[in-house]
Amino acid sequence: MEDIGKSESVRQRYKPLKEDWDPDLPYGGRVYLARRKKPDALWIQVLQVAVILSVVLMSYYSYYHFDKVHFHVTKMYAHLGTPQAQHLTGQRYLQGKGVEQSHADAVHWFRKAADQGHAHASYNLAVAHLKGHTDLNTGEVRKLIEHASNNGIDEAGQVLREVCDKGGCD
Repeated sequence: MEDIGKSESVRQRYKPLKEDWDPDLPYGGRVYLARRKKPDALWIQVLQVAVILSVVLMSYYSYYHFDKVHFHVTKMYAHLGTPQAQHLTGQRYLQGKGVEQSHADAVHWFRKAADQGHAHASYNLAVAHLKGHTDLNTGEVRKLIEHASNNGIDEAGQVLREVCDKGGCD
């Protein structure tokens, strides 16, 4: 009686009969069809809807509030130390695009970019000093404007000739 219970519980592997197997067909003519897919769990469906909804909302926000998004992305790169991003962040603070206008913050970012050799930032920092927004050491304004002029900033060459040569940069 125990032997009967054991033989019933042991599963036997399928062995194809000779007439079922055809060596001329792929897989011998024996193809198993895929089973019907089970529906996703409820939490997966909720997650998918949440992701789609967040993408739609971020697209809306990015389209209608581009200046703010651009400012925050640029500022992130500025914190990473990219001179071009630091200069653009200074420009945004100077013009008040996407952020409240702040000359002190603009000068801060222009100084960071100018310290890394960014020509436009050097020019903007020197002009900010000439307009009274920052304090630079004696002779530093002339060096910044010369650096900008030597790197292709035409306005810097004009300021160098018209202001610095007449003693206005000291």
